[in-house]
Parts: sequence; C-alpha cells; structure tokens
Amino acid sequence: VMNSNLLGDYGEIIASRYLRKHGYFIVSANYSCRLGEIDLIAEDKKYICFVEVKTRSENMKYAPSDAVDIIKRTKIIASSQLFLKDYKLERQPRYDIIEVYFENDEPVRLNHIENAFDSNAK
Repeated sequence: VMNSNLLGDYGEIIASRYLRKHGYFIVSANYSCRLGEIDLIAEDKKYICFVEVKTRSENMKYAPSDAVDIIKRTKIIASSQLFLKDYKLERQPRYDIIEVYFENDEPVRLNHIENAFDSNAK
C-alpha cells in the first residue's frame, strides 16, 4: 500500500495527464511561494487554472474536495495572486479541484470540479 505522499504525487501526475489530454497547458507543478503552494497551474484558451489535487481511497466517507477548507482556499488564492503578479498572463483566473480516487493503489476515478471556489474563497 502506497503512503499518502506517494499517493498524492501519483494523483498529481494523473491530474496533469488528464488536463493535458483535455487541451490544457501545464504552466507549473507544485508552485510554491511564501504564502502557500499550488499543486498545478494550467491554462487553456480562456483561463489560467489554479488546481488543487486531492487523492483518496475509494472507501472514504467524505469527498476529497471537502478537505479544501477556507484556510486552504485562502492560501491558494493568495499564492495565485503572487503568481499572477509575476507572470502577467492575460487569462481569467479560475480555481479548480481535481479529485483522484484510488482503489488498491490504482486510480479508478477522476472528478474535475471547475470553478470549485472563487477569489473570495466561496
């Protein structure tokens, strides 16, 4: 059984493959700054997406996205604003969550929640 760090890394790889397959360009993975960290930053024609990837085993009682609480959202938003200031991209920011479900260390399901929260963390 994979430990949760490995599972998390594997989930991010699966999420970035999924995004690329769906026409996104991965700008950054594991972007880190003094205000926090963002798992994936990806852009399509319209948006620059700040993506939090959550991995769980299939038998968990709650949705992986439930772990992205107000504190986590606020950190992602603050980090994204720093990123946008540095990179000056002409895209609309969007905050997504990708849930990757595992069973016996194998990915069995992926759920991409576009616009999971807004810049006010709602």
